[in-house]
Amino acid sequence: MNENNPTPPPTPPQLPPDSTRGFTPPYVAPGRQPLGDNPTERQSITGIAAAIESTLRQPRRVMFQLRQPGAGKLIAAMLFISVVCSLIYGVIVGSFSGHEQWWAAPAKIAGGLLVSTVICLPSLYIFACLSGSQARLVEIVGMVSGLLMLMTILLIGFAPVAWLFSQSTNHVCWMGFLHLAFWSISTIFGMRFLAAAFVHSNARSNAGLGTWIVIFMLVALQMSTALRPIVGRAETPLPTEKKFFLMHWIDCMNETDTNSPKRTRVID
Repeated sequence: MNENNPTPPPTPPQLPPDSTRGFTPPYVAPGRQPLGDNPTERQSITGIAAAIESTLRQPRRVMFQLRQPGAGKLIAAMLFISVVCSLIYGVIVGSFSGHEQWWAAPAKIAGGLLVSTVICLPSLYIFACLSGSQARLVEIVGMVSGLLMLMTILLIGFAPVAWLFSQSTNHVCWMGFLHLAFWSISTIFGMRFLAAAFVHSNARSNAGLGTWIVIFMLVALQMSTALRPIVGRAETPLPTEKKFFLMHWIDCMNETDTNSPKRTRVID
């Protein structure tokens, strides 16, 4: 005798686990053209000349290449260009006073710029992470290298003007503030490159970058005071007194000893 057993209900198909559950897609601003959409941006940057021209004409190409394998060569090239350009501009600065400033001013400018960058680099990476940026550490280093290269290239552009004034005036304070103006203009354009690269790293906020820019400029200004004299001469190659850069500028402007040779006064 056969028993009529009820047929079990069909088992519903098992769906694969949702691997995207809990995943937040990277933020992309509407209307922004992704890096690499233009075929010219995907062309490799080889050589110093290509790195300089790409930074001046095609900054997006530099940003794209920093995300590719082998970006270390591009970063090394940009840092090399930055050092060479800062040394050349330092020679122009040293030509104002001559003597030991022929080598001291280039060394202080190039070394101070690199040390200031190294000091501020960890805080930039932290601010980038807090801002939601997807940039890796090597990309952050590349962004800062591009900033330095653009700054120093612009300083080379100002070098003929700086040389003309250095050979036609003896006023140390005036020359110091002229170099400061050239540095400020170069820094502004360099920060524009950094800000554009920061945006393409999918950062959700620019507050961290703005804070870092202020920190970097303060560190660089204080470094110039810590390494004084850069313009002018002094009895010692480095200062024996600690001083805040604003107080140093005020002291230089209030200096009234007109009997001493002006080219020997100390200013950053």
